[in-house]
Amino acid sequence: MPMQLHQLRYFVAVAELRHFTQAADLVGITQPSLSKQIHALETSLGAPLFERVRGRIALTAAGEVLLPLARRILADVDTATREVQELVGLRRGRVRLGATPSLATSLAPPVLRRFRDAHPAVDLRVEEGGSQDLVRDLLRGDLDLALIIMPAQGADPGLHAEEILRESLVVASLAEVPGTSAAGELRVTDLRGQPLVMFREGYDLRDATLQACREAGFEPTLSVDGGEMDAVLSFVEAGLGVALVPGMVVARRPGVRVTRLAPPGVRRTIAVARRRDVEPTHAGRELRRILLEYVRTATEQDDLPPGVEPR
Repeated sequence: MPMQLHQLRYFVAVAELRHFTQAADLVGITQPSLSKQIHALETSLGAPLFERVRGRIALTAAGEVLLPLARRILADVDTATREVQELVGLRRGRVRLGATPSLATSLAPPVLRRFRDAHPAVDLRVEEGGSQDLVRDLLRGDLDLALIIMPAQGADPGLHAEEILRESLVVASLAEVPGTSAAGELRVTDLRGQPLVMFREGYDLRDATLQACREAGFEPTLSVDGGEMDAVLSFVEAGLGVALVPGMVVARRPGVRVTRLAPPGVRRTIAVARRRDVEPTHAGRELRRILLEYVRTATEQDDLPPGVEPR
């Protein structure tokens, strides 16, 4: 017998909770019924999905392979259901937007305000994270759209990414950084030997900083490694080091000194991305339309956030 959608839901519940009884409570069935369905799924696949390791539930190799696929299948089914329900007017819509921390506090708010004013009944969900994390969530169906920073090698082939803006990075510090010119600018080479506060893995700002330093011919000296945006800025305010950050973020941190980078500087390209193989829902398409309209209008009126310019 082929696998069933409800079996995949039960499997994901057990895989995430690592507990059959708790998973059964979550999906609303008895534990014996859940175990029976998991066994039926294993039989249809021809491989066990779970094993007990030192008294705990663990995924087998087959379970590890199935888990991301099952999550994606269930997310796609949920999207398809909502798309039809929106079309026939049975329920309100939903849109899930991902954004990097700098874009979540600058570009996203005015766009979401316009969307909310036009569509007050739509369920808006926002996920904040590094671009690599957002790309992962897009690909597995957990997001409809995401505002990401384009990597140097281009977008993941599984995504459709539309470049919309560029933003400049600046040097954030507690005091003046040695090497600052009379024009109030620093070169990337001036950061050689300076203690740098570094973003965690998964943040595109980490990759941008490392790449800029290496292209300038040196490896950066890290004073703190692994922070989120607020943590990195707080570490800078505490005098632990300097950091390369978007100018629009530090504009709201009066305790941080901002120094421009001399041309050509370090710039990043902002894009709105979605999965290539799945069309966004009606709500997702409308959010994208409002986003592009906002960018166009803000560009014409010279009203973009600090450090952001048209692509």
